[in-house]
Amino acid sequence: MRIDKLLANVGYGSRKEVKGLLKSGAVKVDETVVKDPKIHVNPAEQEVTVHGELVSYREFVYLMMNKPQGVISATEDSYQKTVVDLLELEDAVYEPFPVGRLDKDTEGFLLLTNDGQLSHRLLSPKKHVPKTYFAHINSPVTEEDAEAFRQGVELDDGYRTKPAELTILSSGHISEIELTIVEGKFHQVKRMFEAVGKKVTYLKRISMGPLDLDESLELGEYRELTDEEIEALQSYTPGDK
Repeated sequence: MRIDKLLANVGYGSRKEVKGLLKSGAVKVDETVVKDPKIHVNPAEQEVTVHGELVSYREFVYLMMNKPQGVISATEDSYQKTVVDLLELEDAVYEPFPVGRLDKDTEGFLLLTNDGQLSHRLLSPKKHVPKTYFAHINSPVTEEDAEAFRQGVELDDGYRTKPAELTILSSGHISEIELTIVEGKFHQVKRMFEAVGKKVTYLKRISMGPLDLDESLELGEYRELTDEEIEALQSYTPGDK
C-alpha cells in the first residue's frame, strides 16, 4: 500500500496534507525517514511512525450499529442524514458501508464494514442468510398468518416470498411478533403483512446471520465486533446460528 494512502486512511489528513507531513520528515518506516508519497509499505510487517507515534492500521473494520429511525442506510446523501454520518472520524476513515439496508423508519441491527467479500457473501440471494425482525402489527396476528408466511405470500408485484418463520408474541389490538426471512426485497416485512391485510406500525431488526443485536447499544450507538463475532461471520453458513 502507498504510504500516502495508508496515512490518509488512518486519519492523518487529506492526500495533500499527508504529502506535507511526509515532506517535513515526520514519517518513518522502520526508523528510516520517508518523504516519497509513492513508496509502498506493508503495515503488517513494517513499523510506520509519525512524529515518533506508531501508526496502527487495520485493513478491515466491522461495526454493529443500533440504527435509529430517521437515518438512511447509505454512505452519503445530499439531503438526508446517513448511518455513516453517525460514525466517529476514527472509524469513518476506513470508509465502511452498510451491509444491506434498513428502511429510514426501521430501527435495529445494522452491520457496517469495508470488507466487500464478506458483504457479498451475506447479501447474496443464493446464501439465504436469515434476518429476524421484531414488529408491532395494527391488528390481531393469527396462526393462519403464520401458516401463510411458512408457505410464502404473494406481494403486491406478484412476487411470491420464500418461506418465513412468524412467531406470535402477543395478539390483540396491537400485536407483537418476530419474523425471520431469508431474502431482502424492498420493504419486504411491511409488504408481507400487507399481503394478509395487516400493517406494520413499528419495525426493528434484531439479528442477521449468526449475530444478535447488542441490546446495550442505545439507538444511534455502535461498537466494533469482537474477534469471536468476526470469526462467526467469516465462517458462517446459513443454518449455523
